Amino acid sequence: MTGTTRLRTAALPAVLAAAVALAACTPTTDDSSATSASSADRGRLAGTLTVFAAASLTDVFGDLGDRLSADNPDLDVRFNFAGSSALATQIVQGAPADVFASANQPQMDVVTDAGLQSGNPEVFTGNVLEIAVPAGNPGSVTGIADFADPDLTLAVCAPDVPCGAAAATVFAAAGITAAPDTEEEDVRAALTKVQLGEVDAALVYASDVRSAGSDIEGIEFPEAEKAVNEYPICALAAAPNAAAAQAFVDLVLSDDGQQALAAAGFRPPPA
Repeated sequence: MTGTTRLRTAALPAVLAAAVALAACTPTTDDSSATSASSADRGRLAGTLTVFAAASLTDVFGDLGDRLSADNPDLDVRFNFAGSSALATQIVQGAPADVFASANQPQMDVVTDAGLQSGNPEVFTGNVLEIAVPAGNPGSVTGIADFADPDLTLAVCAPDVPCGAAAATVFAAAGITAAPDTEEEDVRAALTKVQLGEVDAALVYASDVRSAGSDIEGIEFPEAEKAVNEYPICALAAAPNAAAAQAFVDLVLSDDGQQALAAAGFRPPPA
């Protein structure tokens, strides 16, 4: 089977988690199997490429995976999209993966601190929080201070995932004690609550508001600049498909990859 498979999950089955030994990040090596795929190499990648990526990257990474598989018809690109903390735990516990892209540095550190790292992951984009409300804003939400209003139904991410950690930072910057009704396992779960009309507002990323289209309205707030998330990416040392892993990382870092991220509402990486 070839093409691109997009999976959103918070945990892989135990049989997969036990399949390989501890994984960590590494840069391109001299081994020919890990060589970057240049234009001349396109079409030569084969097998399965498995990318573990933060849930906020679902749409743009899926599109980049489609591009890579189109150039390499024998390559099956598969994604596991979830909260970065869940993904980092899966990798450390031995889940087979080729690439990890986290929504912040601390969750990448969980993987790199586990051992076998011989290089640094690269920051490839950034993101900030934005308030998402249903079209028409039925709760009349105006800003971050409304997240302290007990009369509103509100969603945030759980504190152990990057969007939840960022939410805590902006609440502190705004000087409010938030009163969320639900803490979701990842940012797309929080967005879904808004799309279904189950909450008056949720804190998600600006890119998620962009991806939701006309079903969602976004409200920017100045405190968001206090919690800019930087996203690192790396190939994994125990990657079953090292060549494809490096090719995907290279694509994300390329001009084409950066243009795709910008179009999806992400910020450029720091200079």
